[in-house]
Amino acid sequence: MSGRIPAPPLARILDALGVGEHDIASHATLTGGTYNTVTRVTLTDGRDWVVKTPPPHADALRYERDLLVNEVAFYTAAAQAGGPAVPRVVRSEPDPASPTGAYLVMTARPGRPWHEAGGAAGVDDEPGLRAELGGLVGRLHTVTGTAGFGYPAEPFGPLAPTWRGAFTAMTKAVLADAETYGARLPYPVDHIRTVLADAARVLDDVTRPALVHFDLWPGNLLVTGDPGARSIGGIIDGERMFWGDPVADFVSLALFSDIERDRDFLDGYARSTGGAVEFTDSLRTRYALYRSYLYLIMLVETAPRAVGPEAAEQTWELVAPHLVDALEAARGGGV
Repeated sequence: MSGRIPAPPLARILDALGVGEHDIASHATLTGGTYNTVTRVTLTDGRDWVVKTPPPHADALRYERDLLVNEVAFYTAAAQAGGPAVPRVVRSEPDPASPTGAYLVMTARPGRPWHEAGGAAGVDDEPGLRAELGGLVGRLHTVTGTAGFGYPAEPFGPLAPTWRGAFTAMTKAVLADAETYGARLPYPVDHIRTVLADAARVLDDVTRPALVHFDLWPGNLLVTGDPGARSIGGIIDGERMFWGDPVADFVSLALFSDIERDRDFLDGYARSTGGAVEFTDSLRTRYALYRSYLYLIMLVETAPRAVGPEAAEQTWELVAPHLVDALEAARGGGV
């Protein structure tokens, strides 16, 4: 919309940035996210911003506390890798008790979500895009955290000195959420907890806290250009990032498939990092653990989101079989 005064809290945020009604060319709420409210604001001087504010309700998973802290950390850290296709933080306020509330203002990235970009008959941009994406993700993974492993927002306490400690806290939290909300899972929580614990020793193979986005599905990857000349315009929505094992990013990059089959991505990744990914037994078991974690989140979050019976059933039918497969793979690797 344009020509109308933004409603709170957007109006208060823009006012804090010295932006008045006469400075706004247009503003519109963006859809596609599942948690924060996202608004694109274009100013009369040509600046293009995205404003994020957290939801007012308290029903959320334990790891979702102060997600904007994570997102600011992601974009700030990504700048160390040359800021490959990520927004720049304009201003942020993590404290919801402040006069404007918690918010994040960042520059907008060009392009449309990958799955919406479309193409033209006879034109296949996919191999080139996957290779380019591999290179960008590889650059992000070269960034190392200095304070420990886990979520920068510290929803479970201070960052952990070991990856096993951090990931154990992460899985413990989502299983506690499953019990709190009575989430539907394919196995009892105690069984899942045991499977994850029995395989956890492979996590000790990870000694460097790398920058992990953990939400690299096509909706968070922006694509620019015409068919035949597509390129990655943006990697966005870094709110679920953590410091951990870079292998964890392979899950959302191949959400319901196998990253080992994505040769274009892996070739681009290898060129960026200086070496091919070696799919050892340890890596495959860790990959299974991270798949289990993400699928658990996807199933459990339907309860606090109150998505409704039909959407919950669709999520169950899609995700539950993959969670079963991932847990079986983790259990096999943990023997």
